[in-house]
Amino acid sequence: MPPGAAYTGFMCLAAGVFLLARRCFPTSPGMARLSPTQRFRLASAAFIGGVFGAKLPFALDAELAPSSWLADGKTIVTGLIGAYLAVEVAKKLLGIRVKTGDAYALPLALALAIGRWGCFFNGCCYGTPTNLPWAVDFGDGVARHPTQVYESLFHLAMAGALIVLVGRGLLAGNRLKFYLIGYAAYRFATEFIRPEPAVALGLTFYQWASLALAAGLAIQWWCEAEPRDVECT
Repeated sequence: MPPGAAYTGFMCLAAGVFLLARRCFPTSPGMARLSPTQRFRLASAAFIGGVFGAKLPFALDAELAPSSWLADGKTIVTGLIGAYLAVEVAKKLLGIRVKTGDAYALPLALALAIGRWGCFFNGCCYGTPTNLPWAVDFGDGVARHPTQVYESLFHLAMAGALIVLVGRGLLAGNRLKFYLIGYAAYRFATEFIRPEPAVALGLTFYQWASLALAAGLAIQWWCEAEPRDVECT
């Protein structure tokens, strides 16, 4: 199977798994209180924000050339940031005050666990050279860390952790934050074995994006956990 076809196939499978998981697993109390129209609007905001965020780094690198938005290349980190921010903005505009993230945490983890295999077979998003026995040659004659597989296993492990949290009724209302902060920490650490250039203070763009994602979510979590005179937005 050609790499491009495998990539498309796994992306479609990931989307299908996401939708199936959303349908089969119990929805969050906050999501259950929304009307179908409200759910559709939030889902649309997440999709648009995610697509925009995923493409933005490549568009900026190409000086926002119109063709850059349609070219290959997207990143999960800024895609997640874009989707999360878009939903938060949409909730403000629609006057929705309930927490809805729990409904997306487990489906998202399962979908990303599958989607990363598309990157593996496509030969993109690989790691730095290594002599480890499971190193993979992605077509350039160099044995590299299969970082796509590492990330797939991370998301699968997080899906297992989320299932345990749901079963025990833990972190209700904050499971998506827990998952995304975990991913930000994972991505920050694994950037050291990815061939990305440092942009500032020895850190890559994706490490800075991961720090921003984790910090923003941690601040929001803290604000929501403690009642105070100043409302956190």
